[in-house]
Amino acid sequence: MSPTLILVYVIIAVALLFDFINGFNDAGNSVATVVATRVLTPFQAVLWAAVFNFISAFSFGTGVARTVGEGMVSLAYVTPYVILAGLIGAIVWDLITWWRGLPTSSSHALFGGFAGAAMSRSVIFGHRAIDPIIWSGWIKTLIFMVMAPLMGLLVAYAMVIAVYWMFQHSTPLKMDVYFRRLQLLSAAVLSVAHGTNDAQKTMGVITGVLFTAHYIPTFRVPTWVILSAGAAIGMGTMSGGWRIVHTMGGRITRLKPRSGFCAETAGAISILAATVMGVGVSTTHVITGAIAGVGSIQRVKAVRWGVAKNIMWAWFLTIPAAATVAWIAYWAIHAGGWDAR
Repeated sequence: MSPTLILVYVIIAVALLFDFINGFNDAGNSVATVVATRVLTPFQAVLWAAVFNFISAFSFGTGVARTVGEGMVSLAYVTPYVILAGLIGAIVWDLITWWRGLPTSSSHALFGGFAGAAMSRSVIFGHRAIDPIIWSGWIKTLIFMVMAPLMGLLVAYAMVIAVYWMFQHSTPLKMDVYFRRLQLLSAAVLSVAHGTNDAQKTMGVITGVLFTAHYIPTFRVPTWVILSAGAAIGMGTMSGGWRIVHTMGGRITRLKPRSGFCAETAGAISILAATVMGVGVSTTHVITGAIAGVGSIQRVKAVRWGVAKNIMWAWFLTIPAAATVAWIAYWAIHAGGWDAR
């Protein structure tokens, strides 16, 4: 077995590990509302989400995978070692924020890690740090970094108003009977949205390493990559992420089945809209905005904005922090005598 093939196997394994970590890091996003409203137990919720995470891998094409794999960093600056360093940056930041119970974006950690590693290689070989960056892809991603949670908030806010108007003659108890059932559907749709957007990011990374190592002739996602990424994110979701469930499900605002349904549905609509456009967005950002939206319909003080502020700081730090770790990781790889060309 050639050294290059061994390296490709190692990077694919690390990419699937990232996908797994993404699953349990984002499990809080997929199941927090349905657990907080006590429609499902934690175990039932993660099992429910995991099934739909896996199914979703085949749902909406591979547009996001192409954006991640070749739309944000020029492949002229990418080697398998760059991809490995980028994954290390994303995984390290994901684990740090998971340990702190902060629902940060695995997606943006991956984007930052990938860019940081490519920039490190560019500087080492005498080019400018910004040369690998494809600005069109980044501008679109950064716009959606702001728009996605705002869209989640506004759609959730509008849905709660519509629900209260439609059920204005029903008692809260009667409403909850209906929405406890409907929340099973909304949780499933949110898990489909989460899986189809997030699993594609790992598909893009694996396809990128296969392409840069010349094992596939064009940047086209193989079927086995789709299956592997879907399975990894599904198993990660099944492992849970209870620190983040606690933050998302109870610390931002109090949720009832009707508000949980609106938050999940608004989050799913926002994520699927971005997926159709081929944009990788953060499930974390979207569902946080949606939860804040349903909380603020009661009164602004119903949302614990201090918790939301801490989450937002973690959001803004994610890309530069993951990029920094990946930059150092690639520098260490190069200093060790690998990727010396």
